[in-house]
Amino acid sequence: MTLRKLMAISCLLMPLMASAHNLETGQRVPPVGIADRGELNLDNDKFSYKNWNSAQLPGKVRVVQHIAGRTSAKEKNANLIEAIKAAKFPHDRYQTTTIVNTDDAIPGTSMFVRNSIESNKKLFPWSQFIVDSDGLARKAWQLDEGSSAIVVLDKDGKVEWVKDGALTKAEVQQVIALLHKLLMP
Repeated sequence: MTLRKLMAISCLLMPLMASAHNLETGQRVPPVGIADRGELNLDNDKFSYKNWNSAQLPGKVRVVQHIAGRTSAKEKNANLIEAIKAAKFPHDRYQTTTIVNTDDAIPGTSMFVRNSIESNKKLFPWSQFIVDSDGLARKAWQLDEGSSAIVVLDKDGKVEWVKDGALTKAEVQQVIALLHKLLMP
């Protein structure tokens, strides 16, 4: 194969490598159900889990954060989470849904990851935390391993914005501006 043909093939495949996920703007996320662990609930200082599925996403404007169960993945988009906290979006119309892929945790750390999720649920009881022990959402949405993906959904559950990986400062500002727009009455 000539160098010219190799370059042409590389150029054709580049867009596919840059966007490995299958989340499409204007569409709902591909369906996924999580029964092993699932949504973390806190009632009278007691934690429990219930089945969760993506059909529950419509109803509020959301940022869905899908993260590997690793500190490095959590840190990738910590700036966005801080900006969301500072924006003080109305809880009746906005919700952050964090899906933590504990299947993609450093071996032996899953218990510590779940403890961290429980601590966050106590601090932010209005937020939604999903524990995905089998990595089903990552597989269904074709997300990168060890990463942090951000998906902005409108109140109908349709994707408005998505990125798999760390957001730049400009992208954080773009997401916050989009959320303000989506939350306008």
